[in-house]
Amino acid sequence: MNGSRAISALAGSLFGDVRWVDQTGSTNRDLLEAAREGAAEGVVLVADHQTAGRGRLGRRWEAPPGSSLLVSILTRPAVCLTRVNDVTMAVAVAAAEACREVAGVAPRLKWPNDLVLEVDGATRKVGGILAESIVEGDRLEALVVGLGLNVTWPEDLPDELAAIATSLNHHTEAALDREDLLIALLRHLARTYGAVGDDEPWAAVQRRYRELSATLGRRVRVELAEGSFEGDAVDVDESGSLLVAVPGEPRPRVVLAGDVVHLRPAP
Repeated sequence: MNGSRAISALAGSLFGDVRWVDQTGSTNRDLLEAAREGAAEGVVLVADHQTAGRGRLGRRWEAPPGSSLLVSILTRPAVCLTRVNDVTMAVAVAAAEACREVAGVAPRLKWPNDLVLEVDGATRKVGGILAESIVEGDRLEALVVGLGLNVTWPEDLPDELAAIATSLNHHTEAALDREDLLIALLRHLARTYGAVGDDEPWAAVQRRYRELSATLGRRVRVELAEGSFEGDAVDVDESGSLLVAVPGEPRPRVVLAGDVVHLRPAP
């Protein structure tokens, strides 16, 4: 049964409540509903297939059945609303480390929420993260973080994805198992999420995020609802916002949310 090894390997840990289903509409949506009904922090929901998977800005997340690790994690972090990006960063670092450990593939992190690989000089998406919250007044009640990671896709991707996406199996000779990746992800997450709200350990996670960044040091175009601008991505601040130095401006602009296009390869 899918999930049985993960349940055994993670028994007693924060993320030991692993639930694996054949199909659902959206694992994020299911866990948000469970959170509203009082589910405890640490519930993990995995699906072989999602019929209504979503990315940022309502974009559909398409994946052939059984080809991707589709997982959502219920957290209830004791942080203020301005620091919810810390949890997304914790998941991103844990996911990148899991790929290195299990697949021997080293994705980098494209701000704000993608795992990417360089393919023939171009940035290709191998995974994406979507965080959705339940807020009561000024209090964060729950945060569900979903990860879609392309693991064993066909060599020939659909035309609409071939220029922008890739899969872990395209970059390794190793046989990949989604459950192995899940176990590694949740073990790394126990460390990175455990650091949230604790200054010194969290500073170490932030340093690792910066090391893994595919965005810092690049010329970027930031696309916002009110327009776009170009500059150099110079840092990620304590809230997870991207700092972009724009020519002629004395201080970097702080980007809380938006789409970022890489305009030149990282040095």
